Amino acid sequence: MSYGTMLAWLRKEKGYTQAEAAEYVSRRSSKPYSHKMVSHWENGVSSPPVEQFLLLCELYGVGDIQGAFRGADAVAGLGSLKKLNALGRGRDAEYISMLTGNPLFSESEDCGGGGQPRRCIRLYDAPAAAGSGSFLDSDSYAELEADGTVPGDADFAVRVSGDSMEPRFVDGQVIFVKGQQTLEIGETGVFAVNGDSYVKKLGRGELVSLNPAYGPILI
Repeated sequence: MSYGTMLAWLRKEKGYTQAEAAEYVSRRSSKPYSHKMVSHWENGVSSPPVEQFLLLCELYGVGDIQGAFRGADAVAGLGSLKKLNALGRGRDAEYISMLTGNPLFSESEDCGGGGQPRRCIRLYDAPAAAGSGSFLDSDSYAELEADGTVPGDADFAVRVSGDSMEPRFVDGQVIFVKGQQTLEIGETGVFAVNGDSYVKKLGRGELVSLNPAYGPILI
């Protein structure tokens, strides 16, 4: 298990959000850190400085850092996944995240508190930008009870931020997303690029806006 994956596991095990972890580190550091930076650390985009890494371990109650991050316990329970390299384990975590957000593969939850299992859709707090790009924070969301207007294969929902996809998608609009790894050229999706999320149309090697005032994003 990578350092980032272990940090994410420890945070969730203790019940903290990325924003709460960032606040704890920021209050004890010489400069502020955002939940976006915590996500980058957890997803392997970058590594935390030593001081901030130790602060996270302090927050998560890690007494034996060497044992937690380099010992046998760090890969316990992974079974055959121990044969995968860091890239493979990261992809596995990606698939698990997609599956747990899909009601076909996850445990039913009670959205309304009435005791009856209902289909829930996560509406993420951070918007998917139709413009400059915004990070999709996997720990900050509200649960919506899916009614008949929600597509049956939708895995989660986000709000559009910006005007680069007008007139098809407008600022503040809630869109429902089916999680998948690939799209065909010309299809529209929510794309994660360098820790930011975008609502765009897939071009050849680029993400395209519908509003001609915005240029493409090269990928």
